[in-house]
Amino acid sequence: MSKDITTPDTPDRESIEGTILRSYWRNNLQLMGILLLVWASVGLGCGVVWADYLNQWELPGTGYPLGFWFAQQGSILIFVLLILIYAILMNRLDKRHHEERDTLLPKREQGEESYTGEGI
Repeated sequence: MSKDITTPDTPDRESIEGTILRSYWRNNLQLMGILLLVWASVGLGCGVVWADYLNQWELPGTGYPLGFWFAQQGSILIFVLLILIYAILMNRLDKRHHEERDTLLPKREQGEESYTGEGI
C-alpha cells in the first residue's frame, strides 16, 4: 500500500505543526518566567527584603516610607501592570504564531479559515 502524499495529515504536516507549537509554548513560558521574576522581585524584594533600605525615602505627597508602600500597594499595582503587559505581548505572540502557521501549513480543507483570536 502506498501512502497518498496529498492527504492533509501526513507526518510532515504533523512535524511542522509540532515544531510551531513547541516554539509557541517555549516563547510563552519564557515570557511568563520573566514576568514572574519581575513580580517576585518587586513583591518580595521591594516589599520585604529591601524594605528597610527603601524606607529611607518617602513616597511624594503621602508621607509613607517607600518600602512600606511597595509592601502595601506597589506590588499589587505592579502585578496588575504585568497582567496588562502579558495580555498585550500574548496577543502579539498569538498573531505571529497564526501568521507563521498559515504560511507554513496548507489549509486542511477548501474554505477553512485560520483562527485569528479576534473576540477574545
